[in-house]
Formats: sequence, structure tokens, C-alpha cells
Amino acid sequence: MIEINNLEEMNDFAKSLTSKFKPKDLVLLHGNLGAGKTTLSQMIGKYLGVKRNINSPTFNIIKSYRGTNLKFHHMDCYRLEDSEEDLGFDEYFEDQAVTVIEWSEFIADLLPAEHLDIYIRVEEGEKRFIKLKASGARFESLKEDVENELSTH
Repeated sequence: MIEINNLEEMNDFAKSLTSKFKPKDLVLLHGNLGAGKTTLSQMIGKYLGVKRNINSPTFNIIKSYRGTNLKFHHMDCYRLEDSEEDLGFDEYFEDQAVTVIEWSEFIADLLPAEHLDIYIRVEEGEKRFIKLKASGARFESLKEDVENELSTH
């Protein structure tokens, strides 16, 4: 469990996480409304070198950005609850990009088996607790690296 006490610490978490990303990495963000999923997505985009303003793709569902070294796909699947619509997610998962998904539970049956889940739990004020759950060897390694790096600070 990673304790985040303010936006600066969330920024440090995003920087650590993003520095370990490779093409085709998939990150699923979990948390209640207002937990900080979009804020974390914006920070990830910033550290990937995205210059454009990153906002929630709630109405578009998917927004893609060009970063310095990697492309960044940001998805918000909240509006897909009870939807059977195929939006071609496979193409995004196979792209040489980092993909971050908010509300991934609404497309759970379409997700690749290997990914990193990030659970954000809100405490009082700005305090958050982040739990990382890895699916697959690639993400086990990434999870351990991030946790080790942040525990030494």
C-alpha cells in the first residue's frame, strides 16, 4: 500500500510509474468518483511528454495523445455500462502505446490478461492510499520496482 498525502506525492507516484512504462503497457484505474483517477491520468500523460491538455474522455470514451517517446491512450469507460458496443479496443491494446483506462470494469471481458490495476482509496482531505495489483510477469516487475522506489523516499 502506498500512502499519498498530497498532489505532490501523487505526482511523484506518477513520475515513478511512468518512468517504467513500455509500449503496449495497460493500466486500469479503480476508485470512486473524485478519487483522483483523471488527475493521475493527466500526470501520467505529462510524464509521457504529452503537451496537449488532457481531460476526461467521458463523452468521447477514448482520447489518444502523442508523447515524447510513447503514444498515450486515455479511456473512460463509465458510459459503457450495459453496452454491447465494440469500439475496436483490440486495436488500442495492440498499439505501441501506453493505455490507461478508467472504469475498466465495464469492458472487463475485452481486456488483455496482462495489465496493472491501480486502486485508489480516498481518506480524509487529500490523503489517498494506492494499491497495485499486477497480472503477468511484466507487471509484477513494474509493481515491485515502483513500490521499492517509493518506499525508499
